[in-house]
Amino acid sequence: MNQTAEYIPIATAIFAVFFAVEIFAHWRARRTTYLLWWTIGVITFALGTATESFNVLFGWNIVNFKFWYIVGALLGGFPLAQGSVYFLAPRRFANSTALLFVLLILVASVCVVLSPINLPENFNGKLSGSVFGWQWVRYFSPFINVYSFIFLVGGATYSAAKYASMRDKQSRLIGNVFIAVGAILPGIGGSFTRMGYVNVLFVTELVGLVLIYAGYRIIKADKTPVNIENVHALQMAPPRP
Repeated sequence: MNQTAEYIPIATAIFAVFFAVEIFAHWRARRTTYLLWWTIGVITFALGTATESFNVLFGWNIVNFKFWYIVGALLGGFPLAQGSVYFLAPRRFANSTALLFVLLILVASVCVVLSPINLPENFNGKLSGSVFGWQWVRYFSPFINVYSFIFLVGGATYSAAKYASMRDKQSRLIGNVFIAVGAILPGIGGSFTRMGYVNVLFVTELVGLVLIYAGYRIIKADKTPVNIENVHALQMAPPRP
């Protein structure tokens, strides 16, 4: 089972590319800031799982490892969450938080690149931040991940709660529930990674991405009008003719 799980990122990466192509087309049709961030988020997801696939197919590599940590542990769900911020919050707040966290991620990325690597004698070749010589670089990710959790999961949960009382918006309710659950799963997998169980992350990434995509498709298919000031559906419905 463990050996099979190691190949899951390959399927996840392929699916993420498919998702990225679709949501990029959606952004091109609407040209909205939040959809641009969501597009970046799915692309980041694809890059992260691609690095995991590289590790499975070709073995551990220091460049691939550090790139994996940057796009996975540091960027992670941030672009997706920032899309929610641009939809939910005032523009000034969204711009300020985007600038703050992009700068934080850039600083953290430089530290990751510069950090020496200490491989233990019994190193098994798995992707884990435990090999950083500067272990303090791992303290950046919790701040970014908590912010991402609040606005990605919180935004979808908020939307689901709003739609729960609207009989004609039940599909949007279901879509946002899917997105919320899908967003939580990679975070759970990331917690297991810190304990050394990297394969758990591979499973939760795939299931989480499938759920997010399912939620996206459900909301996109609902063409009923939405009051943009009162509810948050991540604005995935296609443009009305």
